[in-house]
Amino acid sequence: MDALEALRNRRSVRRYKPTPVPRDMIEKIVDAARLAASAVNVQPWEFVAITDPDMRKRIADATDHGKFIAEAPLCIAVFCKDTKYYLEDGSAAAQNILVAATALGLGSCWVAGDKKAYSDNIRQHLAVPTGHKLIALVPIGYSDEPEKTRTKRELGQVLHYEKF
Repeated sequence: MDALEALRNRRSVRRYKPTPVPRDMIEKIVDAARLAASAVNVQPWEFVAITDPDMRKRIADATDHGKFIAEAPLCIAVFCKDTKYYLEDGSAAAQNILVAATALGLGSCWVAGDKKAYSDNIRQHLAVPTGHKLIALVPIGYSDEPEKTRTKRELGQVLHYEKF
């Protein structure tokens, strides 16, 4: 699947089949994440791939809107060193994760991390050193949801030339 097709097909998935995500696919997804743009090429990110069901359950229980993380066979936690543009850099990496998962035929969903009350708790659960901020939790797996139509604003509604 090419990049533009993956962008068109990407959607948030919150129900997953129990089928494990193969290690080579995990590595392809994180490889895509590490290739994201970053301010001054700082590359402040670190990624934790969580496949252990007990750890995914603990993480899911800590979140306010990510209880479905427990059912996904994989969750990738995106952390960044506390640099000037950590949020922008980490968000670019998280977006690459979403698109790469789609390109590989997997479902995923962005669960917020930055500025959430649970972020430090999750950092500690995953033994991530202090000085790192949780950007996102991305559960990934084979979708167990029916295909659904999503609506996006039309290009003509959002594109402006020269002036707003």
